[in-house]
Amino acid sequence: MAKNAASALLDELMGRHRNAAPHEQKKDVEWEDPEFCKFFLVKFCPHDLFVNTRADLGPCPKVHDDEAKVQFDKSRSYVKSQYTDEFIKFCNNLIHDVERKIVKGRHRLSLIGQKTEPPSRLSTAQQSKNEETIDILNEKINNLVKEAERVGMEGAVEKAQGLMKLCDQLKEERESLRRQNSDNHWSQTAELAAAQEKQMEVCTVCGAFLIVGDAQSRIDDHLMGKQHLGYSKLKGAVEELTTSRAQERGVFRMNGGRGSADIAGRSDKERSSSRVKESKGRPSERESY
Repeated sequence: MAKNAASALLDELMGRHRNAAPHEQKKDVEWEDPEFCKFFLVKFCPHDLFVNTRADLGPCPKVHDDEAKVQFDKSRSYVKSQYTDEFIKFCNNLIHDVERKIVKGRHRLSLIGQKTEPPSRLSTAQQSKNEETIDILNEKINNLVKEAERVGMEGAVEKAQGLMKLCDQLKEERESLRRQNSDNHWSQTAELAAAQEKQMEVCTVCGAFLIVGDAQSRIDDHLMGKQHLGYSKLKGAVEELTTSRAQERGVFRMNGGRGSADIAGRSDKERSSSRVKESKGRPSERESY
């Protein structure tokens, strides 16, 4: 994971072609190339929101390239709408996960008076070990996804399915460790609330357990924390883009199912290829006379 993060940082500082030889021709940037992160092009990459938190998604397996993002913003290709829909779907999955966490948290609070024994707690060493294991699993999962995509594009469908099955197993192991650490956070907050004889509540944005009437400094720390800001950013982006896509579909229907030539037509790559073919097939000025 550290290696991937260092590589991404070098790419950002020195460019994607930092290892290319001086005489080697650099590949032109095409935002539709599969190496680029679709989410980064649309808005932002969710993998960057929760780094070093319990909601850490691990490093993004795709490339974040500013030049590709500029191209994407300028493009009028219909493919942009597909990218936007994928971004909305991915973010909604994360939002639904935290909503389930909020429901579970509220249920636990409703049962807090029925507990006869204090909740078990992990040692600091065990919690740190869990976090390290989660980081390792994140890297393995991302590598498996990249490998599955590669062999899938090569036609090895069964091998790709096997890799994704292994990926799902690692995800289950990762979620188990995350639940352990989350339960430990619950235990710590519950003990602190009991010591202060105060009630607890669940944050409606990120699902964290809070102490009602806690010190303002602790409340501010929570509101400025990565998880709270991250989920708030996710919800804001989904709301904005969902509204935008609804407006686009409304215009599309008003035009009888046809948008502009660029949006409802071909992708940038297809138009570029078509222009090349047309230029080759067009007679020269001398021949036209």
